[in-house]
Amino acid sequence: MSAPQILAEAVNKVFRSPDGQEVVALRDIELAVEPGEFVCLLGPSGCGKSTLLNAIAGFSLPTSGRLVANGRAVVEPGPDRAMVFQEYALFPWMTVAKNVAFGLEIKGEPKETIDRKVGDLLQLLSLSEFANSFPKDLSGGMRQRVAIARVLALDSPILLMDEPFGALDALTRRNLQDEVLRIWTEFKKTILFVTHGIEESIYLADRVVVMTYRPGTVKTVVPITLRRPRDTASPEFNDIKRHLTDLVMEEQRRHEEDEIRKG
Repeated sequence: MSAPQILAEAVNKVFRSPDGQEVVALRDIELAVEPGEFVCLLGPSGCGKSTLLNAIAGFSLPTSGRLVANGRAVVEPGPDRAMVFQEYALFPWMTVAKNVAFGLEIKGEPKETIDRKVGDLLQLLSLSEFANSFPKDLSGGMRQRVAIARVLALDSPILLMDEPFGALDALTRRNLQDEVLRIWTEFKKTILFVTHGIEESIYLADRVVVMTYRPGTVKTVVPITLRRPRDTASPEFNDIKRHLTDLVMEEQRRHEEDEIRKG
C-alpha cells in the first residue's frame, strides 16, 4: 500500500485573540489522504476547515503536531501543493492568458513551453476566446476557471481548494464541480476540498471528513461509494445526505449554544 500523499498527525493550532486569550482552532487532527484521492472537509463555520487547509499549504504552520505532503514535512509553501481560493486571487491588471502563465514565468519556463501549456489549459477550460480579456470582464464562474487553469499550469500533484464555488450560483457551481471532477480524473491529482455544502461534498468526494465545531477535530469520516456520475436525486444519495446533515447539524447546535453562552 502506498504512503499517504497528505498526512496530519496530532495537529494542533492555537491562536491568540486581541484580548490575550488563547483560541484552540484545531485539536489532535489525524488525517491521511491517499494519492489520487478526492477528500472533502465538511463542517460548520468556525470548525477549522480552512485553518487545516492553510496549514497543509504551508501558509500558517500548526502549533504542534506533524504535517507531511508528498513524503516531506510541511515547513513552508511549496510547488507540490497548489491552492484555489474562493476569492479567485487573480491579478486584475493581467489578461487571462497572462494570469495562467504567471507561475510558469516565475519558474523560468521557456516561452514556447509557456505558450503551449497556456493554450492547452485555456482550451481545456473553455477559456480560449477570453485569452486577452481581463478579470473584470468575466463572470464569477469564468474567473474561477482562470484560477483553476493557473493552478493546473504548475502541475502540482496536490490541489487544495478552499470553498472555491461558495460565491457562485447553483448552476455555475454544478458546472464547475463537473469540471473539477473531469480534471481530477484526467490529471490524477490528489484533491483536498473545503466546503460548507453537504450535497457538494457527496457529489465530489471519495470520502467526507466531518469536523467538529471549535476546537476542530475529526468527528467522523464517511466514505462515499456511489458510482460517478452521481445522481443527486437517488435514494442512496439522499440517505447519505440525511446522515451527513445530522452530523453537521449536531455541531451547528453546539456552535449556537456556545454563542448563547458567550452572549
